[in-house]
Amino acid sequence: MPTTSAVRPDSYGGAVAGATVEAPSSSVAWAAITGGAFAAASSTVILVALGSGVGLASISPWPNLGATATTFTVMTAIWLIVVQWLSAGLGGYLTGRLRTKWVGVHTHEVYFRDTANGFLAWAVASVLGATILASVTSSLVGGATQGASRIVAGAAQGASQGAATTGVGSLTDPSAYLVDSLFRSDNAPSANAPQQDVRVEAGRILATGLRNGDVPAADKAYLARLVAARTGLSQADAEKRVNDVIAQAKEAEVKTRQAADAARKAGAHLAFFTAFAMLIGAFIAAAAGALGGHHRDESDQLSVR
Repeated sequence: MPTTSAVRPDSYGGAVAGATVEAPSSSVAWAAITGGAFAAASSTVILVALGSGVGLASISPWPNLGATATTFTVMTAIWLIVVQWLSAGLGGYLTGRLRTKWVGVHTHEVYFRDTANGFLAWAVASVLGATILASVTSSLVGGATQGASRIVAGAAQGASQGAATTGVGSLTDPSAYLVDSLFRSDNAPSANAPQQDVRVEAGRILATGLRNGDVPAADKAYLARLVAARTGLSQADAEKRVNDVIAQAKEAEVKTRQAADAARKAGAHLAFFTAFAMLIGAFIAAAAGALGGHHRDESDQLSVR
């Protein structure tokens, strides 16, 4: 391996006697990268926990209290950038400051290596964070699945018991309340008037109509005749009740779709902000690595003098 025969003032370590032009070891300082990555990952955990506390404190289940959905989204985006800025900056700087000194290497090459090592520290920290997040998410999903299975099993058991005792269909049917409202009457119902078949049929008509976008006029007229016969209402009042219930069902469906669309948009925005924050983190880590390396070599030169 060639040795330095002349002192190069534009290289770190150029004044060291017998310094080699290129070190035999890799320019990737894995020890420093690992330390910086763990520092960045631990800082991210602390900052995310702090942000979660602030976020939960800013929202409220009560109406017109706490931050709005838009405000909460903006706060989340800003905090993601702050988390990446601080944690990546810390990890990158430590990586550059703790790496082994390179001697006889041009300052431009040193700058590039420090930048690359800072970026690698951010990459390792991101992989660690993604692994931890995936593990936590898997545990949460597993627990939620088990809980949902128990709930479904309990609901099925309750539904079967309810069907056996009352003759009504599934008690978990979301349209059960709407179907019940069709047959409410101020008149005392006859004890010998079973309503199971009528309710089930009306439920199927409503479900099919709403699934197709609207209940056909023929089905509406048929439901009005059923309601009039079972409740004692006039045909006009029965038709009004049927139309009101269908309107309520449509409104509930619209609200459900709006909630699903809002959740979709929030997820898309969160993904975009996360990607943007991570890009900022990568840049900050690389720049901090170069700064930390520069401070390290600068301190060594001052100590030699």
